[in-house]
This record gives sequence, C-alpha cells and structure tokens, in this order.
Amino acid sequence: MLLASALTLTACSSIGLQTGQTDTPTQATIAPVPGGDHDAQVGDPGDGVVDAAAVADDADSWTLGILSVDVAPPTKADLWNRARTRFVLERENRPQLSRETEWFARNQAYMDRVSDRARLYLHHIVTEVERRDLPGELAMLPVVESAYQPFAYSHARASGIWQFIPSTGRLYGLRYSWWYDGRRDVVESTRAALDYLEKLHAEFDGDWLLALAAYNSGEGNVRKAVRRNQRAGKPTDFWSLKLPRETRSYVPRLLAISAIVADPGAHGLALKPIPDKPYFAATELDGQIDLALAADMAKVTLEELYLLNPGFSRWATDPAGPHRLLLPVASVPDFEQRLADLPADERIRWHRHVIKSGDTLGTIAGKYRTSIAALKQANNLRGTTIREGRSLIVPMASRSLADYRLSADMRRTMRRAIPGSGNKIIYRVRNGDSLWKIAQRFGVSVNKLARWNGLSKRSVLRPGKRLVIYRGVAPATPKVTKVATVKSAAVPAGTSVHVVRRGDNLWTIAKRYRLSAAQLAEWNRIAGNALLQPGQTLTLSPAPAGSVPAAEPGDAEQGKLGTI
Repeated sequence: MLLASALTLTACSSIGLQTGQTDTPTQATIAPVPGGDHDAQVGDPGDGVVDAAAVADDADSWTLGILSVDVAPPTKADLWNRARTRFVLERENRPQLSRETEWFARNQAYMDRVSDRARLYLHHIVTEVERRDLPGELAMLPVVESAYQPFAYSHARASGIWQFIPSTGRLYGLRYSWWYDGRRDVVESTRAALDYLEKLHAEFDGDWLLALAAYNSGEGNVRKAVRRNQRAGKPTDFWSLKLPRETRSYVPRLLAISAIVADPGAHGLALKPIPDKPYFAATELDGQIDLALAADMAKVTLEELYLLNPGFSRWATDPAGPHRLLLPVASVPDFEQRLADLPADERIRWHRHVIKSGDTLGTIAGKYRTSIAALKQANNLRGTTIREGRSLIVPMASRSLADYRLSADMRRTMRRAIPGSGNKIIYRVRNGDSLWKIAQRFGVSVNKLARWNGLSKRSVLRPGKRLVIYRGVAPATPKVTKVATVKSAAVPAGTSVHVVRRGDNLWTIAKRYRLSAAQLAEWNRIAGNALLQPGQTLTLSPAPAGSVPAAEPGDAEQGKLGTI
C-alpha cells in the first residue's frame, strides 16, 4: 500500500465565491489527524475555502490522511525515465535557477510527496505531451503550479493541478457548474493547459520561456515587458525582461524541478519510481450516478474515486455531464458489467417532497444538497414557480454527507471542524480592520485567523462581522518601532525585529542589517520572493528551536496574476 495523497486543510477562503456556492452544509464530526505535511492545500471556488499559495506555516497545522491506494510494484519501465527523454529547454547558469534547484535538492521528503500524488496523473500528462510533440518539461509544470494536488486553489481563484483562473478556463472550454468544475478535471484541464501553452508558444515566436511566463502572469504582462525592452534597445529574452516578481521565480522553478528529474542523483536525491503504464482509464456513463454507488461498483474507495475525478464537486456526477468516470484500469471491466446490470432509475436515490407554504426551489435544493437546475430537470420544470401541495422528486445522496469526504461540502466542513487552542474570543470587526491588523493585535498569524474563520488571507472584512480568535492570553498593543525588543506571544522575548515600511523588500532590509535575504526569508518562514506589507514585523535572528520550517516553494505557486 502506498500513500497516494494526504491533504492538509487550512482555513483560508477564496477572495471571491463563484456563482452557485451552497450554504454551509450540515456539520459532521471529523477526527483530524495531526501532522506536518505543509504542501497539500485544498479547496475550490465551490466551497470557498483555501488559498493554495498560503502554505501552512502554523505549528498546529494538521494533515488528514485520506487514501492508501493499491499500486502495482514499480517495474523497470519507470515513467520518470520516459519523461526526461523529452527535456529540451536550456537551463542557463543563473542565480535564480541555482537557488530553486538547491531548495529541491534539500527536500527529499517533498519530492516523495509530489511523486506519490503525480503517480495517479503523470502517465496521462506525459502521453499527451508526447502526442503533441511538446517539451517534456511541461509535464513538470503541475509540480510548480499545485504540487500535483487536484484540489489546490489560489487566492487568485486558480484551481486544479494546472491552476486555471475562471476566465481562462472558460476561454479554453472548461465548464463550471454547481456539480462540476472542469478546471479540476484531470483530463479536461490537461487538454486545456496544453492548448493554451501551444497558443502562447506560437504567440511568442517559439520562445518557451516567454510562453511559460505568460502562462503564469498573462500574455499582456509579457508583451508589455517585451515592448519596453525593445524601445530601450535591450534584449527581449525571459532573463532580460522586467516581469512580476512571482513570474521571475516561476520559470526558474520549472527549470529547477526539471533539472532534478533529469539527474536526481547529481543533486543527492532519489525519485520514487512510477510505473510507465496508465493508472486510470475512462468509462462512459449514460447519465448521473451517485459517486458512493460508483465506488462500490468499481471496488475502490470513495476517496480514490474523488482523486481520479476531482472535477465532480458534490455527491454525484453532473446531470449535464461529462458522463464519464476515470477508474483504475483493472476496475473498468467489472464496473462496466455491473453498470449495465443496474437499472438507470437506481443509479440515484430519489425522494418525494411535498411542497409547503414558503417553499422555493432554492430552499428545497438547499435542504437536500442538490441544485435548482437538477430539480428543474428531474421534474420537467421550465420556470421556478411551484405550488403548495404538489410534489417534487428530489435526487438524494445514498450515504450521509460525512461519507463524501472530498466533496466540496465536506472539505469545507472538515476545515471548519478544526478549533484552535487556548481561550476562545469572539471579536467584532470595526471600521478599518483587516485580517492582518487583527492578527497583529492578538499576536496570532494571519493564516490561523483565516483558517479559524473560513476566510482567505485577502478577504475584505465588513464592520460588524464576528471573528473567532483563540488566544492563551489577552491581546497586547504592539510597539511600532524600526528595531525593537518585543515582548509578546507572537515574538519571543529578546528578539530583534524590523517593522516593514513602504518600499521595503527582503533585499533592502537584509542589506541594512548586514544579513542575507535568504537568512531573513528562512528566519521568518516566508518565500524568498514574498511581498512585504507595511507594518509587518520581521525577526532579525534565527527562530527558536522547534519552530515550523519555511514554506515550500513548489507546494503551490503564489497564485495566478490573471492569465487573460
């Protein structure tokens, strides 16, 4: 048994919820499993949960071990070998590339986790890259985008292993509904990502580095940078352009992970072998089916079914399609036989609801965890008018909500089931408050504050909103000084700190105190390219023993800047 995925849930919500978001689901009792796997952020716009860029850096972050997948022992035909034979992008001797490569080289455990997740999807992606005669490095792009996590979701509302934002997803044919998000569909999102990358490659005259930069920051940003350099008589290659800070790290990170895969031994690493054979196959359906029933018929766990079909957000497939499931290859023949033997009207459980005064399609849909569109389709309704005393047939899940642990509803429920430690404080938001200001006042991290309240780190707070805060002691008023000795719960006594001012960055602060930017990043558990906020406090000495390690750069890139 090999662990194929373990999802670390942190409670940061997206900055904007998509149309069709449901109400808070019925709460279920979940027993969280403590752990420290920081690189599995999950969430999606359907449940409004997680900023994938906010890698868990809290001491009480937890891991929900959800799936052990039976995997055939590796054969001599290793998929990593096949992938690296198509590596063609030039890796120049650049400081940015060296820094990224060194990070991966120091983190064998991270590479193991990525390998475990990629095991389910990599064969399909490598095959598609080969079919289109594209550089093999593109199969490594999901490592940079999402660490191969199908439920990764960024503050810019990018979702899935390829991190599509909604507008670009729609442009490339990725459909979204209450039941389904094509950006998380492994097959569809891979098709769309490679379509988009091919288009960018042509637009930037065959320059793959510029195409990759545009995939991250948007082709408009790259075109502006190219024109700026042209007017100044400067080179227009990637390394010469003034691009967003995130993008300047993004492309070197892809080249770095490719260098690691090309020759792991040279960097002191060993990649977990992945058999060079398909993990999944598609089987066609002729309508909607309960995912728990489908898992039983395929003889797989419901969690594995969700990981192979992460596009399905709820307890069943979308009644509007796609009418297919991805299953482990060996499970397909028996599933298809069982499906053929099962009458169509038994693939979904139905309930008859008698309409009462005050009922609307919306309230009925919310009660039964379904959608208005599904109710209209099941009852042949053209409009939304319903009459008291008449009946509606309602599609219902065959199991309790808690059994569908990777549905959008349950991912949100599990996240909100995690209390903090210490005294519980209810804080009412005032005019001018932000998560950062409140976190500073109470000596807690923004990540924790967001997680406790189901928010994104960038959520805009409305006056009067109540926030839950867990503290062992009463809040202290922070000192705002350039360099100070701080005595608070947030910073150990005797620690020298710098309070960030407008215009500061890690390099200028490090130079001021005769330190390196790398040291500051490590001591403050932030990325080397992190954006600093005025008023933010940085420690100027190593963190105490036992503190949480720095964020991992490959866990989820710092969020799309908007690709169209």
